Amino acid sequence: MNQDLAEKLARALGPKGWILGDEAASYRRDWLDRYGEMPLGVARPASTQDVSTVLALAFEAGVPVVPQGGNTGLCGGSVLGAPGGIILSLARMAAIGEPDRASGSIEVEAGAVLARLHAGLEGTGLMFPLHLGAEGSAQIGGLIGTNAGGSHAFRFGMMQDFVLGLEVVLADGTVWNGLRAVQKDNAGYQLRRLFAGAEGTLGVITRAVLKLYPEPCQRATALLALPGEAAAVAFGTRLRAEAGEVLTGLEFFCDLGLDLALRHVPGLSYPLEARGGTYLLVEVASASPKMPLDDILSATLEWGMAEGLVLDGALAASQAQRAAFWRLREEQPEGQRLEGAQLKHDIAVPPGRIAEFVGEAGALCEAILSGVRINPFGHLADGNIHYNLSPPEGSADFSERGEELALAIAGLATRMGGSFAAEHGLGQAKVKLADALRSQTERQLMRSIRRALDPSGQLNPWALAPLNDETG
Repeated sequence: MNQDLAEKLARALGPKGWILGDEAASYRRDWLDRYGEMPLGVARPASTQDVSTVLALAFEAGVPVVPQGGNTGLCGGSVLGAPGGIILSLARMAAIGEPDRASGSIEVEAGAVLARLHAGLEGTGLMFPLHLGAEGSAQIGGLIGTNAGGSHAFRFGMMQDFVLGLEVVLADGTVWNGLRAVQKDNAGYQLRRLFAGAEGTLGVITRAVLKLYPEPCQRATALLALPGEAAAVAFGTRLRAEAGEVLTGLEFFCDLGLDLALRHVPGLSYPLEARGGTYLLVEVASASPKMPLDDILSATLEWGMAEGLVLDGALAASQAQRAAFWRLREEQPEGQRLEGAQLKHDIAVPPGRIAEFVGEAGALCEAILSGVRINPFGHLADGNIHYNLSPPEGSADFSERGEELALAIAGLATRMGGSFAAEHGLGQAKVKLADALRSQTERQLMRSIRRALDPSGQLNPWALAPLNDETG
């Protein structure tokens, strides 16, 4: 049966559209090399009709299909959980349309790489506000499928907030064309939002109409050293009140993370005289040249120093210095990766409880594994903490305490009214956590939606809310 399906797909897609063997193996594993099995083959459609053909044939044969974008996810959501299924790569569907300046929108295919979208908008006066470390590989369809966030989410929203319209191919090959370029469309259920964050379990996104924003004509950026997370929260609260809608960046990292980045990543330097327990990267931006950004930032910085919340700080004097400030924050994951083994946790708590979470989580982790090194960093204004761990000094691993640490951290975030999956989704990695920490009602609602759109559970069957794990 599978051989018959492979032959049909080869005829339908041609040699560039259906690949096997060693070529297919390069699509097999996830970004962290934790998940993935050998596929029957990799489908590389060149059109929506091709996607429809792949899904219709797979549906008829009962073979699982996992959509794959840039494969930069951290939870194993874009690879197979068992051998023999099909990986559906959207890489050949990468067209980017012309921006509609009057409407502030643009139509793109799902395989378009985020960095190419940014580059294509240069000089148009418009921008797409999502930025993240993997933007040179991450594709628009995958970003929608995981509802990606990034460093500007508190100001502009998550990926779902940028989607005006979608085209989606359902499990049986049926095409839903919802490419409506309007923000207000209340003609029933908000289907465009249903597919955002669904991780390819409800359908395969093929095209999207995205919302654009005016490109800022000025920015002001500061790097600050503070005593700890409590001071950072207090300063951030004041800054949000003072800066309002021009505040576009409020990132934090800790002293351990700074040390690891400076130790391992070439070209980094620390520009302040004093060190702190916590650091803030602050940015304000405006599309109006009349907005006094430097005055707003300087006044709040002076207040923070007078209150003892800020130990040291500097305003970027050039674009090169601004980029250097941002690198200190953006290279946090790379610095810890180069240090050796690590455990990544993607947490969100109410922003006002960040300091409380960091303190309590630290005590929990120390009780489980004495000497564990903790590197919390992330997005202060929306409460998203990348709570990453390195083994104790002199240890090569976590002594098989990884699952215990993950459950403790996730459980604390849940008790604080937060989430254990802030940006990266569930994929395969966090299904057990979701079943343990979210209510049975919530999990069954997700499975009911999934069953309605894909009754046999063939689309990405191992991710998010597998139908074969149903209980009750």
